[in-house]
Amino acid sequence: MRTTARDVLSSLLEQQAAGVGPRVLAENFSEDVDWWIPGDLETVPWIGRKRGRAGVAEFFDQLTTLAAPLEFVVEEVLGDADRCVALGRLRTRVLSTGRIIESEFAIDVTVGEGLITRYHLLEDSWAVAHAFS
Repeated sequence: MRTTARDVLSSLLEQQAAGVGPRVLAENFSEDVDWWIPGDLETVPWIGRKRGRAGVAEFFDQLTTLAAPLEFVVEEVLGDADRCVALGRLRTRVLSTGRIIESEFAIDVTVGEGLITRYHLLEDSWAVAHAFS
């Protein structure tokens, strides 16, 4: 049976919810992953482009060190086969300011050979940067 993008993304999100560490989470990604979260690179440490599994692990490490997730809800996953998009909403507290990020999001994922090769997360980048200031 072929592993679909939906399967791989669901597994990643389950691992995140279970509190699996950054290095283990990064094993879900290709070493050549196209990782991108747009936003204010000078204000928010975890956004931007990341390179390889080390970059992905850095993202998850920064996220867990600098913020506390309050809510992360996937409302729908569209697509299957090699590509899917998860739509949902999140609430996160920035630890340094105490401010809350509230945003809808879309995670666009492509999978090859059972690993995530493309991960683009789109969210309210203004709300994220504002919570840091």
